[in-house]
Amino acid sequence: MVDSSLDRSLEPALYGLMAYRELTAFERLSSDARFSPTLKDRMELARLAVTEYEHFELVRAALLDAGLEPDAAMEPYVDGIDRLHERTRPGDWHESLMKAYVMDALTSDLYAALGTGPEERRLLGDSARALVERVRRMDEQTTWLAQRLQRAIDDDERLAPRLALWGRRVVGESLTQARRLLDRDDVGPLFGGTDARAALLATLTQRHSRRMSALGLTS
Repeated sequence: MVDSSLDRSLEPALYGLMAYRELTAFERLSSDARFSPTLKDRMELARLAVTEYEHFELVRAALLDAGLEPDAAMEPYVDGIDRLHERTRPGDWHESLMKAYVMDALTSDLYAALGTGPEERRLLGDSARALVERVRRMDEQTTWLAQRLQRAIDDDERLAPRLALWGRRVVGESLTQARRLLDRDDVGPLFGGTDARAALLATLTQRHSRRMSALGLTS
């Protein structure tokens, strides 16, 4: 029996958002890798970029399976995500690492929030939830970024206040974009009602603060 509360019409919009996010993450990490201070760092970032592109291909395949053109599905989210990246253009390699750390962790938190509660969970089908969970698994990426940032801060204490300030800038812009996404009719309902979305934004802020504290930085 099909659950009548499923709203499969929301899935293509979610896939379009995810696809463009993963594509731009690949582009960002690929570009950052070129400016790495060591060859080892360059290889690590290149590997993470490949993972992001693999995520993009997974979502692209889901769109094609649904009979949708990936470029058309991504188009509604291009301006917002591109504007976010324009407003958070890093000044050097360490700032690019902090940006990746903040944005990837927030994205993972948003993906994790999909279907958390019983009402929200029924808005996505099993295959959609499985895809979101597969793309969400970024622990290795987030862990490497955190470890590399920590090592850089330990090596040069002057980085700490600058990266703390930059982290606040990035998370502020990211949360503004997240708020706009949650207000959209095409993907917002997947995260619950108005109260649930407000609570989610508060949770995103709290988790970011804990991650910055783990690096010894103020948020």
